[in-house]
Amino acid sequence: MFGLYSFRHLKALALPVLLTGSFLYTCPAQAQTDAPADPGKIEREAIQNVRSNDKKNYLSFSYENDLIGSGRDQYYTNGVRMTYFNVDTDVPPVIDRLADAIPTFDINDTTSTFFTLGQNLYTPSEIDQRNPDPDDRPYAAWLYGSLGLATLTQDHIDSVELTLGIVGPSALGEQTQKFIHTHVTDSPTPKGWSHQLDDEPGVVLSWERRWPGGPNGNWQLDLGDDFRVRAQPNVNVSLGNIYTYAGTGMMFTLGPYQDTLQDTPPRVQPAMSGTGYFNVPDQEWSWYVFSGFSGRAVARNIFLDGNTWEDSPSVDKKILVGDAVAGLALTLYDYRLSYTVNYRTKEFDGQDDDTIFGSITLTSRF
Repeated sequence: MFGLYSFRHLKALALPVLLTGSFLYTCPAQAQTDAPADPGKIEREAIQNVRSNDKKNYLSFSYENDLIGSGRDQYYTNGVRMTYFNVDTDVPPVIDRLADAIPTFDINDTTSTFFTLGQNLYTPSEIDQRNPDPDDRPYAAWLYGSLGLATLTQDHIDSVELTLGIVGPSALGEQTQKFIHTHVTDSPTPKGWSHQLDDEPGVVLSWERRWPGGPNGNWQLDLGDDFRVRAQPNVNVSLGNIYTYAGTGMMFTLGPYQDTLQDTPPRVQPAMSGTGYFNVPDQEWSWYVFSGFSGRAVARNIFLDGNTWEDSPSVDKKILVGDAVAGLALTLYDYRLSYTVNYRTKEFDGQDDDTIFGSITLTSRF
């Protein structure tokens, strides 16, 4: 396995791995002196928090771009995602039936329904070539909408999401990138969009389980009386003609003790996700920092494998892909702003550089 990663990969993943090791060493020792494990404590705290706040609706906008990460136009070059979700509201009948079909998925006061619209753009490393290198990543765009459900039960959060969309010229990737490069970033004009993947409808069904605070809520450390570090392992699966993969990862958060009921910002697949839920701080503003890593085994990635039912540009993808992230979130009254830097290992044979992109997310609670 280690042969798949360069020394640069290992350096980027070193800090999260060291944090994981220290947590696995320290938390059992702390658990011996703490009260017995209480798997339902996190759920009870969340339900109490939801009931005590009358603002149960969230609107989130995420913008991802390589220019606010590596400063280069290549590979996964741009993504936008707008998500609306609500907590402790009436669940639509179609969502209720979907939840009944999922083992261990319980609808309760923490259950949120979310709706998403988004667009992703992918380009080769040299966008000024009219005839792109056939061994480089193909041009592609993905325009999509999704409907999902998330719920916290005892010590874990289950999320399920159904995504429908279109790949190809109808996803408007060429128009979007040329507009941004001309009117926003003053970047070179991409010239190879005529070689993008053809139109193809897409569907992805995704499931994820996360343990905020770890199994039984024991993977957390109090730093004095003011701060808490929390580890959040996760497992996830996605199935569809756009993505098919299975993955696992770990996220760490550090913030004020009284504001631990904070979830990480929503992200564009296949990045480590979050609902974007946050408390209104008692002291009007708050903060937290986060860092994590994940890995996945990829069976299908249309943006590398090419169109499903016809010939199209494609490259030989790597089966194992890893991500590492670090970021900061600031909350002021009913608003939260976050910035995340994302590192992704090489995704296909012959890829010259790893992928680094930034993500900015603004969420409003109302």
